[in-house]
Amino acid sequence: MKRFSFQVILRIVLIILNAILIAWIIGDMRLFFNQLTLVLILVIQVWELIHYINHTNRELTRLFLAIKYADFSVTFNQNKLGKSFKGLQESMIEIVEAYRHVKIEKEAQYHFLQQLVNQIQVGIISLQDEKIIFMNPVAEEIAGVQNVKNWKIFEQLNPALAAELHEDGKKLVEIKSKNGAKILAMEVSTLMMVDKHYKLITLQDINSEIEQKEIEAWHKLIRILTHEIMNSVTPISSLSETMQSMLSDKHGDQKSLNDLHDETIKDVRFSLSTIQKRSESLLDFVDNYRKLTRVPKPNVESVIIKPMLESVEDLMREELARQSIQLKLHFENHNEVLQIDRALIEQVIINLLKNSIHALETSTTKHINIRCYQEGKNRIIEVADTGKGIPEKELKDIFIPFFSTRKEGSGIGLSLSKQIMSSHGGRIRVTSKVNEGTSFYLVFKNMKR
Repeated sequence: MKRFSFQVILRIVLIILNAILIAWIIGDMRLFFNQLTLVLILVIQVWELIHYINHTNRELTRLFLAIKYADFSVTFNQNKLGKSFKGLQESMIEIVEAYRHVKIEKEAQYHFLQQLVNQIQVGIISLQDEKIIFMNPVAEEIAGVQNVKNWKIFEQLNPALAAELHEDGKKLVEIKSKNGAKILAMEVSTLMMVDKHYKLITLQDINSEIEQKEIEAWHKLIRILTHEIMNSVTPISSLSETMQSMLSDKHGDQKSLNDLHDETIKDVRFSLSTIQKRSESLLDFVDNYRKLTRVPKPNVESVIIKPMLESVEDLMREELARQSIQLKLHFENHNEVLQIDRALIEQVIINLLKNSIHALETSTTKHINIRCYQEGKNRIIEVADTGKGIPEKELKDIFIPFFSTRKEGSGIGLSLSKQIMSSHGGRIRVTSKVNEGTSFYLVFKNMKR
Protein backbone atom coordinates (compact mmCIF):
# COMPACT_ATOMS: atom_id res chain seq x y z
CA MET A 1 0.00 0.00 0.00
CA LYS A 2 2.95 2.36 0.74
CA ARG A 3 4.29 1.94 -2.79
CA PHE A 4 0.88 2.70 -4.31
CA SER A 5 0.49 5.84 -2.12
CA PHE A 6 4.02 6.99 -2.96
CA GLN A 7 3.38 6.56 -6.69
CA VAL A 8 0.13 8.52 -6.47
CA ILE A 9 1.70 11.35 -4.38
CA LEU A 10 4.69 11.54 -6.73
CA ARG A 11 2.39 11.90 -9.74
CA ILE A 12 0.31 14.59 -8.00
CA VAL A 13 3.46 16.54 -7.01
CA LEU A 14 4.72 16.40 -10.59
CA ILE A 15 1.34 17.62 -11.83
CA ILE A 16 1.41 20.53 -9.32
CA LEU A 17 4.98 21.47 -10.27
CA ASN A 18 4.03 21.38 -13.93
CA ALA A 19 0.98 23.54 -13.23
CA ILE A 20 3.13 26.08 -11.27
CA LEU A 21 5.63 26.18 -14.09
CA ILE A 22 2.87 26.79 -16.61
CA ALA A 23 1.45 29.56 -14.42
CA TRP A 24 4.92 31.17 -14.11
CA ILE A 25 5.57 31.38 -17.86
CA ILE A 26 2.02 31.96 -18.99
CA GLY A 27 1.56 35.18 -20.99
CA ASP A 28 5.13 35.33 -22.27
CA MET A 29 4.72 34.98 -26.03
CA ARG A 30 8.40 34.19 -26.42
CA LEU A 31 7.78 30.94 -24.52
CA PHE A 32 4.58 30.02 -26.39
CA PHE A 33 5.81 26.63 -27.56
CA ASN A 34 7.13 25.89 -24.05
CA GLN A 35 3.70 26.66 -22.64
CA LEU A 36 2.05 24.39 -25.23
CA THR A 37 4.48 21.58 -24.43
CA LEU A 38 3.89 21.88 -20.68
CA VAL A 39 0.07 21.84 -21.15
CA LEU A 40 0.38 18.69 -23.25
CA ILE A 41 2.59 17.10 -20.57
CA LEU A 42 0.02 18.12 -17.93
CA VAL A 43 -2.77 16.37 -19.84
CA ILE A 44 -0.63 13.24 -20.17
CA GLN A 45 0.20 13.36 -16.45
CA VAL A 46 -3.47 13.60 -15.46
CA TRP A 47 -4.44 10.78 -17.84
CA GLU A 48 -1.58 8.60 -16.55
CA LEU A 49 -2.63 9.25 -12.93
CA ILE A 50 -6.22 8.23 -13.68
CA HIS A 51 -5.02 5.18 -15.62
CA TYR A 52 -2.72 4.18 -12.76
CA ILE A 53 -5.45 4.55 -10.11
CA ASN A 54 -7.97 2.59 -12.25
CA HIS A 55 -5.59 -0.32 -12.78
CA THR A 56 -7.27 -2.35 -9.98
CA ASN A 57 -10.69 -1.77 -11.51
CA ARG A 58 -9.42 -2.99 -14.87
CA GLU A 59 -7.97 -6.10 -13.28
CA LEU A 60 -11.32 -6.82 -11.55
CA THR A 61 -13.11 -6.26 -14.87
CA ARG A 62 -10.76 -8.74 -16.54
CA LEU A 63 -11.50 -11.21 -13.74
CA PHE A 64 -15.26 -10.90 -14.15
CA LEU A 65 -15.07 -11.16 -17.95
CA ALA A 66 -12.85 -14.23 -17.64
CA ILE A 67 -15.45 -15.87 -15.38
CA LYS A 68 -18.34 -14.79 -17.63
CA TYR A 69 -16.80 -16.21 -20.82
CA ALA A 70 -14.99 -19.11 -19.08
CA ASP A 71 -11.59 -17.80 -20.26
CA PHE A 72 -9.27 -19.28 -17.67
CA SER A 73 -6.07 -18.48 -19.57
CA VAL A 74 -6.06 -14.90 -18.23
CA THR A 75 -3.11 -13.80 -16.01
CA PHE A 76 -2.63 -10.87 -13.63
CA ASN A 77 0.47 -8.65 -13.20
CA GLN A 78 1.58 -9.02 -9.62
CA ASN A 79 4.31 -6.34 -9.69
CA LYS A 80 2.81 -3.28 -11.31
CA LEU A 81 1.01 -2.02 -8.21
CA GLY A 82 3.62 -3.23 -5.77
CA LYS A 83 3.60 -5.60 -2.90
CA SER A 84 0.53 -3.95 -1.29
CA PHE A 85 -1.71 -5.37 -4.04
CA LYS A 86 0.04 -8.72 -4.29
CA GLY A 87 -2.54 -10.42 -2.01
CA LEU A 88 -5.42 -9.05 -4.10
CA GLN A 89 -3.88 -10.26 -7.33
CA GLU A 90 -3.07 -13.65 -5.84
CA SER A 91 -6.73 -13.93 -4.75
CA MET A 92 -7.81 -13.12 -8.31
CA ILE A 93 -5.58 -15.88 -9.64
CA GLU A 94 -6.97 -18.31 -7.05
CA ILE A 95 -10.53 -17.41 -8.05
CA VAL A 96 -9.75 -18.05 -11.71
CA GLU A 97 -8.10 -21.37 -10.81
CA ALA A 98 -11.06 -22.37 -8.64
CA TYR A 99 -13.51 -21.65 -11.45
CA ARG A 100 -11.30 -23.54 -13.88
CA HIS A 101 -11.30 -26.61 -11.60
CA VAL A 102 -15.08 -26.34 -11.16
CA LYS A 103 -15.52 -26.23 -14.94
CA ILE A 104 -13.22 -29.24 -15.38
CA GLU A 105 -15.13 -31.21 -12.71
CA LYS A 106 -18.43 -30.19 -14.27
CA GLU A 107 -17.28 -31.36 -17.69
CA ALA A 108 -16.00 -34.62 -16.20
CA GLN A 109 -19.31 -35.20 -14.39
CA TYR A 110 -21.25 -34.42 -17.55
CA HIS A 111 -19.23 -36.91 -19.60
CA PHE A 112 -19.53 -39.50 -16.83
CA LEU A 113 -23.32 -39.08 -16.64
CA GLN A 114 -23.54 -39.18 -20.42
CA GLN A 115 -21.60 -42.46 -20.51
CA LEU A 116 -23.73 -43.82 -17.68
CA VAL A 117 -27.00 -42.90 -19.43
CA ASN A 118 -25.70 -44.37 -22.68
CA GLN A 119 -24.90 -47.68 -20.98
CA ILE A 120 -28.13 -48.29 -19.03
CA GLN A 121 -30.75 -50.43 -20.73
CA VAL A 122 -33.48 -47.81 -20.47
CA GLY A 123 -34.26 -45.36 -23.26
CA ILE A 124 -34.07 -41.71 -22.17
CA ILE A 125 -35.27 -38.69 -24.14
CA SER A 126 -35.08 -35.08 -22.94
CA LEU A 127 -37.11 -32.36 -24.69
CA GLN A 128 -37.23 -28.59 -24.46
CA ASP A 129 -40.24 -27.42 -26.44
CA GLU A 130 -39.71 -29.00 -29.88
CA LYS A 131 -35.97 -29.51 -29.45
CA ILE A 132 -34.54 -32.91 -28.47
CA ILE A 133 -31.81 -32.08 -25.95
CA PHE A 134 -30.70 -35.67 -25.41
CA MET A 135 -31.55 -39.15 -26.67
CA ASN A 136 -29.45 -42.14 -25.64
CA PRO A 137 -28.70 -45.07 -28.00
CA VAL A 138 -31.29 -47.35 -26.33
CA ALA A 139 -34.03 -44.78 -26.98
CA GLU A 140 -32.88 -44.45 -30.59
CA GLU A 141 -33.02 -48.22 -31.00
CA ILE A 142 -36.49 -48.52 -29.44
CA ALA A 143 -37.86 -45.61 -31.48
CA GLY A 144 -36.08 -46.66 -34.66
CA VAL A 145 -34.56 -43.19 -35.24
CA GLN A 146 -30.99 -41.96 -35.42
CA ASN A 147 -29.44 -38.54 -34.68
CA VAL A 148 -32.75 -36.68 -34.59
CA LYS A 149 -32.70 -33.27 -32.87
CA ASN A 150 -36.19 -32.00 -33.73
CA TRP A 151 -39.38 -33.46 -32.24
CA LYS A 152 -41.37 -32.80 -35.44
CA ILE A 153 -39.00 -35.07 -37.36
CA PHE A 154 -39.31 -37.69 -34.60
CA GLU A 155 -43.12 -37.57 -34.98
CA GLN A 156 -42.80 -38.10 -38.72
CA LEU A 157 -40.44 -41.06 -38.33
CA ASN A 158 -42.41 -42.81 -35.54
CA PRO A 159 -45.93 -41.30 -35.26
CA ALA A 160 -47.34 -44.24 -33.22
CA LEU A 161 -44.77 -43.83 -30.44
CA ALA A 162 -44.86 -40.01 -30.52
CA ALA A 163 -48.65 -40.07 -30.03
CA GLU A 164 -48.21 -41.99 -26.76
CA LEU A 165 -45.68 -39.49 -25.36
CA HIS A 166 -47.82 -36.35 -25.10
CA GLU A 167 -49.40 -36.90 -21.68
CA ASP A 168 -47.47 -37.17 -18.41
CA GLY A 169 -47.66 -40.42 -16.43
CA LYS A 170 -46.74 -44.10 -16.53
CA LYS A 171 -48.25 -46.65 -18.88
CA LEU A 172 -47.69 -49.83 -20.86
CA VAL A 173 -48.18 -49.60 -24.62
CA GLU A 174 -47.76 -51.94 -27.55
CA ILE A 175 -45.99 -50.36 -30.49
CA LYS A 176 -45.87 -52.10 -33.87
CA SER A 177 -42.85 -51.63 -36.09
CA LYS A 178 -41.23 -53.31 -39.08
CA ASN A 179 -39.33 -55.53 -36.63
CA GLY A 180 -42.54 -56.67 -34.92
CA ALA A 181 -44.57 -55.53 -31.92
CA LYS A 182 -42.90 -54.14 -28.83
CA ILE A 183 -44.40 -53.79 -25.37
CA LEU A 184 -42.97 -50.65 -23.81
CA ALA A 185 -43.07 -49.43 -20.22
CA MET A 186 -42.92 -45.67 -20.51
CA GLU A 187 -43.00 -42.69 -18.18
CA VAL A 188 -43.37 -39.05 -19.19
CA SER A 189 -42.77 -36.20 -16.72
CA THR A 190 -42.49 -32.42 -17.07
CA LEU A 191 -40.07 -30.40 -14.96
CA MET A 192 -38.96 -26.79 -14.63
CA MET A 193 -35.28 -25.79 -14.54
CA VAL A 194 -33.87 -22.28 -14.83
CA ASP A 195 -37.26 -20.92 -15.98
CA LYS A 196 -37.42 -23.45 -18.81
CA HIS A 197 -39.83 -26.34 -19.26
CA TYR A 198 -38.31 -29.75 -19.95
CA LYS A 199 -39.99 -33.06 -20.69
CA LEU A 200 -38.23 -36.24 -19.58
CA ILE A 201 -39.25 -39.51 -21.24
CA THR A 202 -38.09 -43.00 -20.26
CA LEU A 203 -38.76 -46.07 -22.41
CA GLN A 204 -38.11 -49.72 -21.64
CA ASP A 205 -38.76 -52.68 -23.92
CA ILE A 206 -40.17 -55.33 -21.56
CA ASN A 207 -40.97 -58.00 -24.16
CA SER A 208 -38.31 -60.35 -22.83
CA GLU A 209 -39.42 -59.87 -19.20
CA ILE A 210 -43.06 -60.50 -20.08
CA GLU A 211 -42.15 -63.55 -22.16
CA GLN A 212 -40.08 -64.91 -19.26
CA LYS A 213 -42.97 -64.38 -16.84
CA GLU A 214 -45.37 -66.02 -19.31
CA ILE A 215 -43.07 -69.02 -19.63
CA GLU A 216 -42.80 -69.31 -15.84
CA ALA A 217 -46.59 -69.01 -15.51
CA TRP A 218 -47.12 -71.70 -18.15
CA HIS A 219 -44.63 -74.01 -16.45
CA LYS A 220 -46.43 -73.60 -13.12
CA LEU A 221 -49.84 -74.09 -14.71
CA ILE A 222 -48.73 -77.15 -16.69
CA ARG A 223 -47.17 -78.62 -13.56
CA ILE A 224 -50.43 -78.18 -11.63
CA LEU A 225 -52.57 -79.42 -14.54
CA THR A 226 -50.35 -82.48 -14.93
CA HIS A 227 -50.51 -83.18 -11.19
CA GLU A 228 -54.31 -82.94 -11.05
CA ILE A 229 -54.90 -84.96 -14.22
CA MET A 230 -52.44 -87.68 -13.18
CA ASN A 231 -54.11 -87.90 -9.76
CA SER A 232 -57.38 -88.74 -11.50
CA VAL A 233 -56.19 -90.70 -14.52
CA THR A 234 -53.71 -92.98 -12.69
CA PRO A 235 -56.30 -94.68 -10.42
CA ILE A 236 -58.74 -94.92 -13.37
CA SER A 237 -56.12 -96.68 -15.46
CA SER A 238 -55.06 -98.93 -12.58
CA LEU A 239 -58.62 -99.92 -11.64
CA SER A 240 -59.54 -100.54 -15.28
CA GLU A 241 -56.60 -102.89 -15.57
CA THR A 242 -57.61 -104.61 -12.31
CA MET A 243 -61.19 -105.13 -13.52
CA GLN A 244 -59.89 -106.43 -16.83
CA SER A 245 -57.86 -109.08 -15.00
CA MET A 246 -60.80 -110.01 -12.75
CA LEU A 247 -63.07 -110.55 -15.75
CA SER A 248 -60.53 -112.56 -17.78
CA ASP A 249 -59.18 -116.08 -17.32
CA LYS A 250 -55.52 -117.06 -17.37
CA HIS A 251 -55.60 -117.25 -21.17
CA GLY A 252 -56.94 -113.72 -21.46
CA ASP A 253 -60.40 -114.85 -22.51
CA GLN A 254 -63.61 -113.49 -20.98
CA LYS A 255 -64.86 -115.42 -17.97
CA SER A 256 -68.31 -116.95 -18.07
CA LEU A 257 -71.00 -115.75 -15.70
CA ASN A 258 -70.69 -118.97 -13.65
CA ASP A 259 -66.99 -118.23 -13.04
CA LEU A 260 -67.71 -114.91 -11.39
CA HIS A 261 -67.93 -114.99 -7.59
CA ASP A 262 -69.76 -112.52 -5.37
CA GLU A 263 -66.43 -111.20 -4.15
CA THR A 264 -65.32 -110.51 -7.73
CA ILE A 265 -68.55 -108.66 -8.52
CA LYS A 266 -68.18 -106.66 -5.31
CA ASP A 267 -64.61 -105.67 -6.32
CA VAL A 268 -65.77 -104.68 -9.81
CA ARG A 269 -68.54 -102.52 -8.38
CA PHE A 270 -66.09 -100.87 -6.00
CA SER A 271 -63.69 -100.19 -8.88
CA LEU A 272 -66.47 -98.73 -11.04
CA SER A 273 -67.58 -96.51 -8.14
CA THR A 274 -64.03 -95.25 -7.66
CA ILE A 275 -63.67 -94.65 -11.40
CA GLN A 276 -66.90 -92.66 -11.35
CA LYS A 277 -65.72 -90.50 -8.45
CA ARG A 278 -62.34 -89.81 -10.03
CA SER A 279 -64.04 -89.02 -13.37
CA GLU A 280 -66.40 -86.58 -11.66
CA SER A 281 -63.42 -85.00 -9.90
CA LEU A 282 -61.67 -84.62 -13.23
CA LEU A 283 -64.80 -83.07 -14.77
CA ASP A 284 -65.02 -80.62 -11.86
CA PHE A 285 -61.39 -79.72 -12.38
CA VAL A 286 -61.99 -79.06 -16.10
CA ASP A 287 -65.10 -77.02 -15.25
CA ASN A 288 -63.10 -74.89 -12.79
CA TYR A 289 -60.46 -74.32 -15.44
CA ARG A 290 -63.18 -73.20 -17.83
CA LYS A 291 -64.40 -70.70 -15.24
CA LEU A 292 -60.92 -69.22 -15.02
CA THR A 293 -60.76 -68.71 -18.78
CA ARG A 294 -64.25 -67.19 -19.04
CA VAL A 295 -64.27 -64.30 -16.61
CA PRO A 296 -67.05 -61.98 -17.82
CA LYS A 297 -66.34 -58.39 -18.80
CA PRO A 298 -67.32 -56.07 -15.91
CA ASN A 299 -70.66 -54.30 -16.24
CA VAL A 300 -69.49 -51.13 -14.48
CA GLU A 301 -71.92 -48.94 -12.56
CA SER A 302 -71.89 -46.56 -9.60
CA VAL A 303 -72.09 -48.66 -6.43
CA ILE A 304 -72.25 -47.38 -2.84
CA ILE A 305 -69.81 -49.54 -0.89
CA LYS A 306 -71.60 -49.64 2.47
CA PRO A 307 -74.88 -51.30 1.31
CA MET A 308 -72.89 -53.75 -0.85
CA LEU A 309 -70.74 -54.91 2.07
CA GLU A 310 -73.78 -55.09 4.38
CA SER A 311 -75.45 -57.30 1.78
CA VAL A 312 -72.44 -59.64 1.78
CA GLU A 313 -72.53 -59.65 5.60
CA ASP A 314 -76.20 -60.74 5.56
CA LEU A 315 -75.40 -63.47 3.03
CA MET A 316 -72.57 -64.90 5.18
CA ARG A 317 -74.25 -64.29 8.57
CA GLU A 318 -75.42 -67.89 9.14
CA GLU A 319 -72.06 -69.46 8.29
CA LEU A 320 -70.23 -66.91 10.46
CA ALA A 321 -72.58 -67.55 13.40
CA ARG A 322 -72.14 -71.32 13.04
CA GLN A 323 -68.41 -70.94 13.69
CA SER A 324 -68.80 -68.09 16.25
CA ILE A 325 -66.91 -65.62 14.03
CA GLN A 326 -67.37 -61.91 14.67
CA LEU A 327 -67.48 -59.77 11.51
CA LYS A 328 -67.15 -55.98 11.71
CA LEU A 329 -67.47 -53.39 8.95
CA HIS A 330 -65.50 -50.11 9.10
CA PHE A 331 -66.14 -47.17 6.77
CA GLU A 332 -64.12 -44.00 6.37
CA ASN A 333 -66.95 -42.52 4.32
CA HIS A 334 -70.44 -44.09 4.57
CA ASN A 335 -71.47 -42.69 1.18
CA GLU A 336 -68.37 -43.83 -0.72
CA VAL A 337 -69.10 -44.77 -4.35
CA LEU A 338 -67.03 -47.01 -6.64
CA GLN A 339 -67.38 -47.58 -10.38
CA ILE A 340 -67.48 -51.41 -10.36
CA ASP A 341 -69.43 -54.50 -11.36
CA ARG A 342 -71.22 -55.17 -8.09
CA ALA A 343 -71.83 -58.88 -8.69
CA LEU A 344 -68.19 -59.59 -9.54
CA ILE A 345 -66.75 -57.62 -6.61
CA GLU A 346 -69.24 -59.28 -4.24
CA GLN A 347 -67.96 -62.63 -5.53
CA VAL A 348 -64.37 -61.55 -4.75
CA ILE A 349 -65.28 -60.47 -1.20
CA ILE A 350 -67.23 -63.70 -0.58
CA ASN A 351 -64.20 -65.72 -1.75
CA LEU A 352 -61.98 -63.80 0.69
CA LEU A 353 -64.48 -64.29 3.54
CA LYS A 354 -64.60 -68.04 2.88
CA ASN A 355 -60.80 -68.18 3.04
CA SER A 356 -60.87 -66.25 6.33
CA ILE A 357 -63.52 -68.58 7.76
CA HIS A 358 -61.34 -71.56 6.93
CA ALA A 359 -58.26 -69.84 8.45
CA LEU A 360 -60.20 -69.22 11.72
CA GLU A 361 -61.25 -72.86 12.27
CA THR A 362 -58.47 -73.52 14.80
CA SER A 363 -58.17 -69.98 16.21
CA THR A 364 -59.28 -69.01 19.69
CA THR A 365 -59.92 -65.37 18.69
CA LYS A 366 -62.22 -65.34 15.67
CA HIS A 367 -62.49 -61.87 14.19
CA ILE A 368 -62.88 -60.64 10.62
CA ASN A 369 -62.67 -56.92 9.86
CA ILE A 370 -63.64 -55.36 6.53
CA ARG A 371 -62.35 -51.81 6.17
CA CYS A 372 -62.93 -49.30 3.40
CA TYR A 373 -60.57 -46.32 3.21
CA GLN A 374 -58.53 -44.04 0.96
CA GLU A 375 -54.83 -44.60 0.31
CA GLY A 376 -53.46 -41.77 -1.82
CA LYS A 377 -55.61 -41.67 -4.95
CA ASN A 378 -56.69 -45.29 -4.51
CA ARG A 379 -59.63 -46.76 -2.65
CA ILE A 380 -58.95 -49.86 -0.56
CA ILE A 381 -61.30 -52.59 0.66
CA GLU A 382 -59.36 -54.62 3.24
CA VAL A 383 -60.46 -58.04 4.49
CA ALA A 384 -58.42 -58.95 7.59
CA ASP A 385 -58.74 -61.99 9.87
CA THR A 386 -57.06 -63.23 13.04
CA GLY A 387 -56.55 -66.73 11.65
CA LYS A 388 -53.57 -69.06 11.35
CA GLY A 389 -51.90 -67.00 8.62
CA ILE A 390 -50.13 -68.17 5.48
CA PRO A 391 -46.50 -69.41 5.53
CA GLU A 392 -44.12 -67.25 3.53
CA LYS A 393 -43.18 -70.11 1.19
CA GLU A 394 -46.87 -70.47 0.19
CA LEU A 395 -47.64 -66.76 0.04
CA LYS A 396 -46.09 -66.29 -3.41
CA ASP A 397 -48.12 -69.16 -4.90
CA ILE A 398 -51.62 -68.47 -3.57
CA PHE A 399 -52.75 -66.67 -6.76
CA ILE A 400 -51.59 -69.48 -9.05
CA PRO A 401 -54.57 -71.35 -10.57
CA PHE A 402 -55.46 -74.58 -8.73
CA PHE A 403 -52.97 -73.97 -5.93
CA SER A 404 -54.70 -74.53 -2.60
CA THR A 405 -53.63 -75.08 0.99
CA ARG A 406 -56.94 -76.90 1.69
CA LYS A 407 -57.54 -80.50 0.73
CA GLU A 408 -61.09 -79.75 -0.37
CA GLY A 409 -60.15 -76.44 -2.05
CA SER A 410 -60.38 -76.00 -5.82
CA GLY A 411 -57.56 -73.45 -5.94
CA ILE A 412 -59.41 -71.07 -8.28
CA GLY A 413 -60.97 -68.59 -5.80
CA LEU A 414 -57.98 -66.28 -5.46
CA SER A 415 -56.96 -66.69 -9.11
CA LEU A 416 -60.48 -65.71 -10.16
CA SER A 417 -60.46 -62.79 -7.71
CA LYS A 418 -57.16 -61.55 -9.14
CA GLN A 419 -58.57 -61.66 -12.68
CA ILE A 420 -61.72 -59.80 -11.63
CA MET A 421 -59.69 -57.05 -9.94
CA SER A 422 -57.43 -56.80 -12.98
CA SER A 423 -60.48 -56.42 -15.25
CA HIS A 424 -61.51 -53.45 -13.06
CA GLY A 425 -58.10 -51.80 -13.55
CA GLY A 426 -57.18 -52.61 -9.94
CA ARG A 427 -55.21 -55.28 -8.14
CA ILE A 428 -55.25 -57.53 -5.09
CA ARG A 429 -52.39 -57.84 -2.61
CA VAL A 430 -51.87 -59.76 0.60
CA THR A 431 -49.89 -59.59 3.85
CA SER A 432 -49.80 -62.39 6.39
CA LYS A 433 -48.10 -63.51 9.59
CA VAL A 434 -48.27 -67.07 10.79
CA ASN A 435 -50.50 -67.45 13.88
CA GLU A 436 -51.41 -63.75 13.74
CA GLY A 437 -53.64 -63.36 10.71
CA THR A 438 -53.96 -62.42 7.06
CA SER A 439 -55.07 -59.25 5.28
CA PHE A 440 -56.20 -59.05 1.66
CA TYR A 441 -56.38 -55.61 0.02
CA LEU A 442 -58.60 -54.86 -2.98
CA VAL A 443 -56.99 -51.80 -4.58
CA PHE A 444 -59.18 -49.71 -6.86
CA LYS A 445 -56.92 -47.24 -8.64
CA ASN A 446 -57.51 -43.47 -8.96
CA MET A 447 -60.80 -43.50 -7.09
CA LYS A 448 -61.35 -39.96 -5.80
CA ARG A 449 -63.64 -38.79 -3.06
